[in-house]
Parts: sequence; structure tokens; C-alpha cells
Amino acid sequence: MIDRVIEWSARNTFLVFLATLFLMGWGLWAVYQTPLDAIPDLSDVQVIVFTEWPGRSPDLVEDQITYPIVTSMLGAPRIKSVRGQSFLGLSFVYIIFQDGTDLYWARSRVVEYMQGVTGKLPEGVSPTLGPDATGVGWVFQYALVDKSGQHDLSELRSFQDWYLRYWLQSVPGVAEVASIGGFVKQYQVQVDPNKLLGYHIPLKAVIEAIRRSNNDVGGRVIEASEREYMVRGRGYIRSLDDIRHVPLGTDRQGTPITVQDVGRVTIGPDIRRGLAELDGQGETVGGIVVMRYGENALAVIDRVKDKLKEITPSLPKGIEILTVYDRSDLILRAIATLKEKLVEISLVVSVISLVFLFHLRSALVAILTLPVAILLSFLAMYYLGITSNIMSLAGIAIAIGAMVDAVIVMIENAHKRLEQWDRAGQSGARTAVIIRAAQEVGKPLFFSLLIITISFLPVFTLEAQEGRLFRPLAFTKSAAMLFAAFVSITLAPLLMVWLIRGRIAPEERNPINRILIWLYRPLVSGALRVRWLVVILAIGAVGSSIPLYGK
Repeated sequence: MIDRVIEWSARNTFLVFLATLFLMGWGLWAVYQTPLDAIPDLSDVQVIVFTEWPGRSPDLVEDQITYPIVTSMLGAPRIKSVRGQSFLGLSFVYIIFQDGTDLYWARSRVVEYMQGVTGKLPEGVSPTLGPDATGVGWVFQYALVDKSGQHDLSELRSFQDWYLRYWLQSVPGVAEVASIGGFVKQYQVQVDPNKLLGYHIPLKAVIEAIRRSNNDVGGRVIEASEREYMVRGRGYIRSLDDIRHVPLGTDRQGTPITVQDVGRVTIGPDIRRGLAELDGQGETVGGIVVMRYGENALAVIDRVKDKLKEITPSLPKGIEILTVYDRSDLILRAIATLKEKLVEISLVVSVISLVFLFHLRSALVAILTLPVAILLSFLAMYYLGITSNIMSLAGIAIAIGAMVDAVIVMIENAHKRLEQWDRAGQSGARTAVIIRAAQEVGKPLFFSLLIITISFLPVFTLEAQEGRLFRPLAFTKSAAMLFAAFVSITLAPLLMVWLIRGRIAPEERNPINRILIWLYRPLVSGALRVRWLVVILAIGAVGSSIPLYGK
């Protein structure tokens, strides 16, 4: 079968060349479509359930919220572990799924099982899912700076929460924009308990009155002069005076009692759980852009930067957006380093092939097949969902040296057969000699490359973070060797027929080969003379390396 493939490829030059161009174009497309990142994603398949219950103690949050959610999730399919954490007014439940589970399938299962626990939670408590992102989703961070002093931290935080955050969340590939720093503005009512006692008004009545007053209500329709007029009550709070004038009841004389009679209404900050500081110049307000799971990190960062440039004219006067973290620089430098090493390795392999083959056209056969196999490896990366990172590209770099082995052996065998053909008076066609030479070694070379391909199979048995770290390298290395095996029996015979022309110099005339043979022959002859001594020494070395365990 392999002999037929070699002969068909060598004689159908147009079809093989056309197929090669098509595959190379496909591979180039895969190079630009494959997501770029600095490192592979080592995160577990995790879904976070976040619940707020303001003002409650951690033990109450644990009993009323965290425990019911954790126990309900233990029965979900493909669950690896469930971990819960309770804080003052906050509950976090981390649901870890088994490796290989699709993240969105896992999120749908969590939503399904959360429906069964909703009735067990306190009234008004609504759990929410965390963003569909992983631990390496933090790709960009910025800070809002006002050097003119026109805006304080509360105004910067309000602009971040109500405008800038939503502008950036609309960018494709962004899962969440988390705000940090500044002060969250609140309407605060500081109630005087002595006044409440004097007016005989409970605190609960104040809370209910403010809640009821912050609402629009609809009335009926009034028809007048053949027109309909909608009657409605507009009650949304727009200023501090609206809160101050909220009625709570009347005293014994019928005088209305309002909120300002029992307390002080002000604008103040919410309780802060952290702050942001920039370059030792004081506090600031910032935002963290979290990338959606499976997205191209570099493309998402570029889209975020474009969006920031687009909205810059819409920023309030005096506010600037400064980039404080940008992973694109790390990604580009990591990929550039690996590209440089790939080029260097390819050049070294090409030079060595040229020196030892001692024939420029023959060396071109090995040199030209190398980029074809590399481009085809990117096809495997794209369709397997592997990002271009330091591990996946390292797999290709490891395989480059072995990818040209089969082609070089084919060329060497063709040189020998062409030397014999010249000595025999050039009987028969030159193309037939090259094809027969490729067929003689094609089958063992093809299967030897396949054996090298499966040599990384134990790596695929690694689990957890080790597997997620080294599997990209194993995938790309195996794919590169697999495509190199097919290129060696398809494209290589075609290039050999095209390029191996002219007179082939005998191997003995190559000065490099002569030096190596001169060094190699004494070692082989000496080893054959004392072969029994070599075997005994080897057995002794192996025996001494075996540990002995005793009492």
C-alpha cells in the first residue's frame, strides 16, 4: 500500500502539488485562527455560586445558605468536589467538575439543581452564578485617573459602575468587568433611636416607608376631549429631599412625621472590602477585564483596547484611562521567543542536511518538507482546540529534528541507487530509480515515524494540572510526527523526482563523512574485539543501579 502511494505521488505531480498548496493555505489559515496565549489554561472546570444576604453573620449564612446549596450540589453528575465559604453577608460555593467536562454543560447542571434548593433559602435571597471564565481569564486591567481634581473617588466609581463597565462588557469575548477601589455612593439614613422612641415609631416602619416611597404606580385612564390621559404616581427618589419628606405617620395633633424628624439623611460610601492604589500616588478606581472561557486572549485584549479608544472622546472632562496590566505583551514575547527558536532549529536542521547530504538540491527536499509538516500541525491544533502557547509550540520544536529523518534516509538511499545506476551505464529511467529507492525504505521509515508518534502516549494519561500542562506538548509533537510520516511518502518522492538531478557525488568524497567514518571505524572494531568485556561491564552497571532493600 505504501509503495503504491509513493509511486502514485511521484508520478502524479500536478495533483500532489495542488493538494500540497491547498493544505499549506489551510494550515496558514489555522495559524491565524488558533488562539494565542502565553501558557495553557491549568484551571479546573469550576462553577461559582455567589449569594448575598446583607448584615447576617457568617455562621447564619453558613447554616441558611451555604449548607443547603452544598448538599444539593453533591448529587449533580460528574461532580469532583464542592467547597463552600461563608463570610459576613456573603456565601461562595465552588463546584469542581471532573476533567474534560464542558464548562457550559456544567453551568446548566448547576442551574438545574439550584431550582431544587431555591425554596430552602431565606426569603429575598437569590443566588447567582459567577462569570463563565477560568483562573487565567484576568487579561486586562485599567485605572481611572483624574489629575485635574474635578472628580472625587465616589464620582469615578459611579462612572465606572454605571457607564464604563457596561461599555466594556459589550465587547465580544468579555465575561465580566469587575470594579475595584473608590467609594460606592449610597443614600444613608442615620436614625436617632431616642427620636424613634419619642414618636413611638419602630425602625421597621421607617424601612418600609422608604421602600414604599421609592416606587412608581399606575392609575386609570381618563378620557377628556376625545383624548386619553394616563394617571400615574411618580415616586422614585431622585434627591435627598425626597427621602427627608417621606411620611412615617402623624403625632397626636395630626402633624405629619417625616424621615428628617427621626434621623439625618446624607450621601455616604458603602462598606469597603478593599481599595486600589496606583504607583504610590494615592487611591484610584480601576476595572478588571475577565475573558470568557475558550476565547482568544490576544484578540479579546485588542478588542478591549479598540473599545477604549472609541469611547475616549465620551469620557468626562479630566478623566483618563490608564492601562495597568496587559497580558498581550507577555503573550507576544512568549510567542516571539518560540518562533525565533523554531526558525533557529529549522535553520540548523537545514544546514546539517546540506552539509551531510553534500548536494544542494537534495537538501532542498528535506528543507521544503519541513514547513509543510509544521503548517499541518497547526491544523491539528486548531481543530483540537489547543491554543498557541509555550507548551504547544514547544512540542513542534521538539519534533523538528525527527521530522526530516525519514526524508534524509530516502535521499541517501536514492543517492546510492543513482550511483549504482551511473556505474551500470544509466540503464532505465532516472525517475524509476528514484521511485524504487524511495519504495525500498518508505515502509520502514513510515512506520518508524508512527512509532515515534505514539511515544508520547503515556503523557496523555496524566491527570489534573499535570495533564493540562503537558497534553498540549504531547498533542502537537504527535501531530507533527504523524504529518511528517505522511509527507515523507507523498510530497518527498515528488520533490526527489523534481530536485535530485545532475551527477551525485559519492559518499566517500564528502569530507564530513570521511572524518566521521575515520573516527567511527576504530570504535566499532575495538568494541567488537572486547564485546564480552563490554557486555559484562554493562550488566555490572545495571546491577549496581538496582536498589537492594533489607533489614
